[in-house]
Amino acid sequence: MPVAMAGGSSGGGRVLDCRSFWKAGSYEAPAAPTHGFQDALETGDFDRARVHPKFLHTNATSHKWAFGAIAELLDNAVDEISNGATFIRVDKTINSKDNSPMLLFQDDGGGMDPEGVRRCMSLGFSTKKSKTTIGQYGNGFKTSTMRLGADAIVFTCAIRGSNVTLSIGLLSYTFLRRTMKDDIVVPMLDFKIQDREIVPLVYGSQGDWDSSLKIILDWSPFSSKEELLQQFQDVGSHGTKVAVYNLWMNDDGLLELDFEDDDEDILLRDQGSASGGVTKGQKEIVQQHISHRLRFSLRAYTSILYLKKFDNFQIILRGKPVEQICITDELKFKKAVTYKPQVTHDSQVVSVRVDVGFAKEAPILGIFGMNVYHKNRLIMPFWKVFQEGSSRGRSVVGVLEANFIEPAHDKQDFERTPLFLRLEARLKQIIIDFWKEKCHLIGYQPTDPNLRSQYKATLKDSGGSASHVHHKNSSSRRTGGFSSNLLPETYDDVAAAGFPNNGSHLQSTGQAQQNNMDSEGLDEDLVEIGSSGIFDPNFMEKLSEENLALFSRREELRQRDTQLKQTIEDLERELEETKRKCGQLAAELKVRKNHQHLHHRV
Repeated sequence: MPVAMAGGSSGGGRVLDCRSFWKAGSYEAPAAPTHGFQDALETGDFDRARVHPKFLHTNATSHKWAFGAIAELLDNAVDEISNGATFIRVDKTINSKDNSPMLLFQDDGGGMDPEGVRRCMSLGFSTKKSKTTIGQYGNGFKTSTMRLGADAIVFTCAIRGSNVTLSIGLLSYTFLRRTMKDDIVVPMLDFKIQDREIVPLVYGSQGDWDSSLKIILDWSPFSSKEELLQQFQDVGSHGTKVAVYNLWMNDDGLLELDFEDDDEDILLRDQGSASGGVTKGQKEIVQQHISHRLRFSLRAYTSILYLKKFDNFQIILRGKPVEQICITDELKFKKAVTYKPQVTHDSQVVSVRVDVGFAKEAPILGIFGMNVYHKNRLIMPFWKVFQEGSSRGRSVVGVLEANFIEPAHDKQDFERTPLFLRLEARLKQIIIDFWKEKCHLIGYQPTDPNLRSQYKATLKDSGGSASHVHHKNSSSRRTGGFSSNLLPETYDDVAAAGFPNNGSHLQSTGQAQQNNMDSEGLDEDLVEIGSSGIFDPNFMEKLSEENLALFSRREELRQRDTQLKQTIEDLERELEETKRKCGQLAAELKVRKNHQHLHHRV
């Protein structure tokens, strides 16, 4: 048994006998003694509902994915942007009592006053009713911290009027389990700044305050009140710091979160196996794509976690800011489709924009799916509306913000309501329509009979087995003898969900269809279309080689950019040092001149 899994001796070293999250809830809860109910009746304590510690674990199982739990804590900081937050820092730190790793979250938001932190640590309480804030159930902090580790300690500082308060709260599953509690006890400590001094703020009795301090010192990573107060030094005048410790392990006794393989990332252990791809080059492209990396890389996941890029806010992961990625910018042959869901009969008309296009690596990269956001937050990344195994929709990726439906409690899915089922059906239709219109642009034979006949006629006229389609101008493209112009298209969700028989938007006369390709999609200078079957292997191999070359070139440019930045930093430091030395020499020269001047006068 690994050392970290064994029952420790004291303090932060006290851990549960079982450190696997999915097994930590399987234990026999102690039965409450009969006389306990009589005591509760006599003290009046029987009037309140009691929550058994086992519920903390049961409640946390709503998070099947550790990164989903981390996203909950990021959401809390993002919601604080309206209160002045400019960053959320996620990092690894060390528990000084047993030298084990802890997961640290720190923001510079408005912080919580004593009442606010008690609401945060309570179950099911939330004051978030805004149409813009992500949190709403009042349960995210408890489920997320308990999903990541057995224990969490919160430090928060707030300014309310002229009052500056500091609060500490301990949510410890280990403490509750090891002491055989049959009720959830959350010790809290409060302080206030008075005459520039930190003094205890006692709401109940001094005995209760002292008891909370003892529990926190016994079961947290900190051994004294002075150590606790030191945690506020880098928080500033307002903000919140959360340390999650006794992190969960897998069945092999290894931490579920991997801090060692990448100094600038936090990885999910055993989640990075690649799938898809035929050749070594294709597998490398798949492994580097965001749709694959987000499953095990926190940096990749957080890069697309929010739809809109922040103006004055950063997610700082292990000391390095996360670069936000807009999935729409990563698509080619893009098209914008307007979807009008029928929310309720008496509600206002809702209009949703769906951006759809091919992945830049198409057709080599077979990944496909819709990225569905809710109130700016990613809920379903690369949701496969179609089942895998079908060529329909291959490499088609979409993005939309569905604020008209509510996410599940873990914010990783939507409840399968009739409204959601109608959305799913409409997205299938949008993907089918897009595929039929544009699959030939990535090397597939046109599916529409009219397009196919024009395509074959063009091949016959050219006298070759393949045609090269060149970029003509910024507003249209010739492809197999027809042109695609930039015009929007609108779907309406009034009729029942269903698909047209042929899915074609071409007129029967074979005239050109009006499309909504933006200029970025038209920047493709050359498209080679295979003539045999559905797909030309030579074309795919050529694209594979070109994509691999572009991938290698991109990595070279990134390395060169990093080297140039480092060179600039070195030169700037050298310049500053030279300026400093010049200043010193100028000062010395001035002193010598003054000295010589005085000497001549004497």
